[in-house]
Amino acid sequence: MGRVSQAQAHENRKRVVETASRLFREQGTHVSVADLMKAAGLTHGGFYKQFASKEALVDEATAHAFGEVARLRQAGLERHSGQREAAQRELIDRYLSVEHRDNAADGCPVAGLAADMAREKNGHDEAHRVYAEGVRAFADSLATEDEDGVIRLCAMVGALVLARATKDSPLSDEILTAARAALTAKG
Repeated sequence: MGRVSQAQAHENRKRVVETASRLFREQGTHVSVADLMKAAGLTHGGFYKQFASKEALVDEATAHAFGEVARLRQAGLERHSGQREAAQRELIDRYLSVEHRDNAADGCPVAGLAADMAREKNGHDEAHRVYAEGVRAFADSLATEDEDGVIRLCAMVGALVLARATKDSPLSDEILTAARAALTAKG
């Protein structure tokens, strides 16, 4: 088997990072390298040609996930012609939706990675830094003149986590509806 071109190696690395970002949000960072590479459609042996360690991939996948969040927030602002309140409302509505609850792989890294970030301190300094900065940026984007963005983010993430944990009961939809109503109500 011949060597892979630089362009193909770049595409393979990108595919691994994107796959890891989704799997880590959905299943946690304990996903094995073998399972990750299989999901990416690549061989296990190719992993160490691309990454120094699994921790390095966790770092990069975390940054990738938060980059997606930032792009979505920016797109929302652009859709609403820079009207922050309208963009925030849309974000809250999407965040506290059944679709987001049921699709953790493409969902919020704040909720999807929180437990792993709390448990795994060793070797993940960069991932923790990126995570903390991502949480801060997300919270800042939710701030209003009257409300702290941290409080709004905590309400959103807490509601999403609880809705996912109670997914097969009527309580799940109730949690999403109540949180969405509380966060989008006009004072």
